Amino acid sequence: MVEVKANPEGMFQNVLVNYLVAQARTVEASINRALWALLERNERLASEVFLTEPRINEMEILIDEHAIRILRHGDLSDADVRLLVATLKINNDLERMADLAVNLSERAISICGMPSARTPAELEPMTTAVRAMVSKCLGALIYQNIDLATQVLENDDIVDQYRDRIFDALLSSTTEHPAEAGPNLHFILASRNLERIADHATNIAEDILFWVRGLEVRHGRGKQLEAALKAAPAAAGA
Repeated sequence: MVEVKANPEGMFQNVLVNYLVAQARTVEASINRALWALLERNERLASEVFLTEPRINEMEILIDEHAIRILRHGDLSDADVRLLVATLKINNDLERMADLAVNLSERAISICGMPSARTPAELEPMTTAVRAMVSKCLGALIYQNIDLATQVLENDDIVDQYRDRIFDALLSSTTEHPAEAGPNLHFILASRNLERIADHATNIAEDILFWVRGLEVRHGRGKQLEAALKAAPAAAGA
């Protein structure tokens, strides 16, 4: 009879990934509520974001503590180390995204008190682009999918372009109509928060690529990713 040995490290790591995915789902839901609250000027949705924040903060601490427990076991493979490094970084980015969702909700509530405020034309497509990045980021995490992670990286510039166009339009509007300076400032801050959420989604996508493939694509190293992806089919056919 063959003895089956327990693998506590593997079990701990599966639990860690499950915690991280649960955290990512909660953060995504919080972000989506904040986006709809902003577009629809819905104070109820904005308030729900505030209620979710404490749970996200508690989960952040739980994930960090669990990762530390795994580190204490030692005897980790390279893949295990990459998972732990990526988890700690992704966990931090998720918590920051949740904070930005709170900031967006605050902007939404302020704008709700300004019924005459005009929503910038580019705001809705910008929120759509950010929502897509966050969704793909979550999919990349759940399925450890490098294609989805790569798509997140490719979409970051699109969000930046929306932010720039919103800023230019609101600056021009404020110059022509000084009375609109108040609401325009809230929309500028909201677009900045949206851009920062996209930045954190990009960070997470980079960490997933590091975790799954050991690829370091930060700071202009995207060419390494392109070369690795092109080389993979060639190696498979050799």
